[in-house]
Amino acid sequence: MMKSHAQQTLRRLRAAALGIGLTIGLAAAPLALAQSLAFTFDDGPNLADTPRLTPQQRNDAMLAALAKHKVQAALFVTAGFGADKPAGYALAKAWGQAGHAIGNHTMNHPDLHSAKVSLAQYQQEILDCDAIIKTLPGYQKWYRYTFLREGNTPEKRDGMRAFLQQQGYRNAYVSLDTSDWRLDEKLQEVLTKNPQADLAPIKQAYLAHVRQRALAYRALSQQLQGRDIAQVMLMHHNLINALWLDDVIAQFKQMGWTITTPAAAFADPVYQLVPERKAPGQSLLLSMGRTLGLGMFPGGERLVDDGDAEIEALKAQGF
Repeated sequence: MMKSHAQQTLRRLRAAALGIGLTIGLAAAPLALAQSLAFTFDDGPNLADTPRLTPQQRNDAMLAALAKHKVQAALFVTAGFGADKPAGYALAKAWGQAGHAIGNHTMNHPDLHSAKVSLAQYQQEILDCDAIIKTLPGYQKWYRYTFLREGNTPEKRDGMRAFLQQQGYRNAYVSLDTSDWRLDEKLQEVLTKNPQADLAPIKQAYLAHVRQRALAYRALSQQLQGRDIAQVMLMHHNLINALWLDDVIAQFKQMGWTITTPAAAFADPVYQLVPERKAPGQSLLLSMGRTLGLGMFPGGERLVDDGDAEIEALKAQGF
């Protein structure tokens, strides 16, 4: 059967981009695999106060959920949020001692795209964080860009790529991005106003949000790679996951997904790709699609809305 013109165009774009800037041809990728997923968490450990749980309780709850389901995850440490202090360092150390990987997410979470942040300043943030986390069990030379922004000028983009290579760091890409942080903000807002609030609708919205993102990114991987890639999911070290990470993991198991380790997921050839864009970043899959000239696809608008749909639905319920 003849392929449609759109399919032929996407195939040519894919081949051209892979030949120029994505470094691996599709032929190098394995054939279709069962859908697998790795859990990674940014911005932790955080010593800020939240309703319901203390920093220690939040940390313990997340580690307990992972242990219950025998999930080995990765924590990308923003050291200035707590790991630069004895109490926060102990929380981060608990992750390494539990068998989870420890990665770098800068000292203070600056925005590489900001005109107020120079390339040298941003790189120093990584070095300062490295000096702290390299003493932790589970330490890996993995770097997760803040805001998933990889440089909006040639100097920053190329400078960071050279810097990471020189330092022996890999780009700890995200393929499956969630807006858990946005729903966490709503959760804390509700609990601050009413500590006894019924949280069931927020929990339901959160689980639905994660499921929607997972299915949409899976469909995008099949469109771009012709297979299920090993997905690397971005979540955060926050209250919403302290409360409901157990339910999130259980939901993926009910969906028939296999939970893998971040190291195993990063072994998928797709994570060696380097999309050539003026301002690379966001989900690796979205970045690939834009490199290939793929326009908006059905459901694609939900991948960049920061959870707006769920927040509006909660507002309509009085939250």
